[in-house]
Amino acid sequence: MAVKNTTQVLIDGKIITLGGYESPEYLQKVAAYLNQKISELSQSAGYNRLSVDTKHTLLALNIADDYFKAKSQVDTLEEDMEAKDRETYDMKHDLIAAEIQAGDLKKELEEKRIELEHVRGEMEEL
Repeated sequence: MAVKNTTQVLIDGKIITLGGYESPEYLQKVAAYLNQKISELSQSAGYNRLSVDTKHTLLALNIADDYFKAKSQVDTLEEDMEAKDRETYDMKHDLIAAEIQAGDLKKELEEKRIELEHVRGEMEEL
């Protein structure tokens, strides 16, 4: 079972104790991300005049926007990977078919070579 970690982080100028099964470094990274988003929003005109609830809503909307954009990118990458996997499978199938055909052609060539030698032998006899 994983060990629960607690760590203190600084979010928007306030020290908060976070707990979770993630590493303290990860929790610090999450706090840094929140601070970055708060800083970005604080630079918007009129943001500081908004109510705390409205600020929190805007922060949540920005984080949700980042999440959905990242999820969309992951979905696109997964679809691309699946398409490449299918393409690789098809190429392997084509390669195997070409190898089989090459083997058949080599066999046919050898049969024709033997037949040619036989015909040459018959011609020499005549």
